[in-house]
Amino acid sequence: MIPRAVLIGNPSVGKSLIFNHLTGLGVEVSNYPGTTVGVMQGVVHYEDAEFNLVDLPGIYSLAGNSVEEEMVREYLLTEDISLLIAVLDAKHLERNLYLLLQVAEMKKPLLVILNMMDDAEAAGKIIDTESLGQKLGVPVIPSVATNGKNLDEIAKAVLKGEVPAPSVAIPYDHHIEAAVHSLQKYYGVSQPEALWALENLNIHTITPEIHENALIIAGEIERRHMMSPEQIVAANRHNLAKQIATSVTKDAPPRRRRDLDELLTRGFPGLPILIIIMVSILLIVFTLGGVLEEIIVTLMTTYIADPFHALNLDPLVDTVGGAVILALMSGLGIAFPYVFLFYLFISVLEDTGYLTRAAFLADRSMHKLGLHGQGLIPMVLSFGCSVPAIMSTRLLPTKREQFIASVLVTMLPCSARTVVISGIVASFIGFGAAFSIYAIVFVLVFIVGCILSRITPGEQFGMILEMAQLRKPVASHVLRKSWMRVREFIYIAMPLLLVSSIFLGLFEYYGLVQMFEQFINPFSTAVLGLPGFAFTALMFGILRKEMAFETLAVMGGTTDLASILSSSQLYIFALVCALFIPCISTIAVLMREIGTRRALMITVFTLCLGLGVGALAKLILIG
Repeated sequence: MIPRAVLIGNPSVGKSLIFNHLTGLGVEVSNYPGTTVGVMQGVVHYEDAEFNLVDLPGIYSLAGNSVEEEMVREYLLTEDISLLIAVLDAKHLERNLYLLLQVAEMKKPLLVILNMMDDAEAAGKIIDTESLGQKLGVPVIPSVATNGKNLDEIAKAVLKGEVPAPSVAIPYDHHIEAAVHSLQKYYGVSQPEALWALENLNIHTITPEIHENALIIAGEIERRHMMSPEQIVAANRHNLAKQIATSVTKDAPPRRRRDLDELLTRGFPGLPILIIIMVSILLIVFTLGGVLEEIIVTLMTTYIADPFHALNLDPLVDTVGGAVILALMSGLGIAFPYVFLFYLFISVLEDTGYLTRAAFLADRSMHKLGLHGQGLIPMVLSFGCSVPAIMSTRLLPTKREQFIASVLVTMLPCSARTVVISGIVASFIGFGAAFSIYAIVFVLVFIVGCILSRITPGEQFGMILEMAQLRKPVASHVLRKSWMRVREFIYIAMPLLLVSSIFLGLFEYYGLVQMFEQFINPFSTAVLGLPGFAFTALMFGILRKEMAFETLAVMGGTTDLASILSSSQLYIFALVCALFIPCISTIAVLMREIGTRRALMITVFTLCLGLGVGALAKLILIG
């Protein structure tokens, strides 16, 4: 049987970085059964052996009622685990030890990774890892995950299979100890289960009878101490965590460094910096993407398209083959450069820790949209792809905020829409026109957000957000993360594009496309000022947004779109595409995250919004 190791720890301690370093690109992300919480699983190959590695969601405690905390408790109770790997932030050792002490009570083999040792040393904290290991009764490996330091020791420890269960024990109040002992004796539950019953937590192994008796005991303890069992237990854990952290840590002069947080989290110059960063990313994506597009399209035209058409093949083969070649040129030559570049910059922002600063900075402004600053994170992610952005709305504390954020995310231009805006408007009209589409979208997002914040039922809460450490991004990590995101385009979008191009070529050969164009042309021309083939391309955008652009090139028979549509028509096409129905993947995730009814509401709303704004643009630009 292949061993299974499980990573557990607080948020932002480097678990995901360790996971990605050990597993590479062969990662599976799935929801844990019965929950909406995503769990990452991968296989680690080391020398001639392998083991499964699981990355659990980051939590601060096992004694909580959040979806993530409940899921982690159930996982630790029910799953077959060969080794638990607790990842700690060395700079905040005391806080991280609180969760570790809870995990230690599970009495499973435990390995401790003391990560971010460089940050701790920079802050003047010297930690005696050997002494820490002796106090916990388990091996402690110091690490700096950003450069892979000592991570191979994890693989050795898992495969060797000799890691012990922790020997550390929390000295609880004697009334708590007596209550736990009674529950264990009469009901056969484990120590963690008895404690969770006293803390009134939901556990599937705790029967109603156990739960009822635990509440009676908890009430008696509260009367004696004037404190709830949860408060007493938490205080006992915190005291031991503080005692251990203090005993193994020595203070040294911290390294002097500029505190960039003061610059990045103040209204000035923080907001101008945020605007400059986002505008600069768009400019670089537009400019460099355009250069790469021209190079790739020229090469593919010279060495693939022209030689193919020179063969003078059967008309059916020539039509279908030409459509497939145009699809390849559009996908690899036009869409791919923009998608990859955008993901590259998003990964840099994540790895530097800047995204949390941006969220803090935007908190006050986000309140007007019915969100708090953390709502900025799904919005920034939406510039890469709407699917992970909507999934990240789980971080928001209420269903109300999740719904508002989901609506706004579907309106913001993802990298696929950026492909349309940059490949059509920036390339054939100009940067100014491209930025004007972003300006229109942002104004609409603000208006819709303000309206939703007033009409959506539910409470709005404040923000508690931990600032990730500012770091220099590591090129290999950024490239790996960018590739993992862009490969969805290659594995999913490109096959869809090629298959749809084959059908499009067949439909064109047999005249079906012309029939649909003639049917839709009166509506398309009257409402949007676009010919029927352009509206047909918009419909293909429901599969993948960049396919609207690529299909337009296929149906127009050229990648020189300025030769088949006027500047006004190109502008309207891109504007409608940016606001039109979200892609099928986004709709599917919306249905899973916020429900079918609300997902259909958003779909109908974006359809009406795209057509309405397109009709208004037609009146202004064409008349």
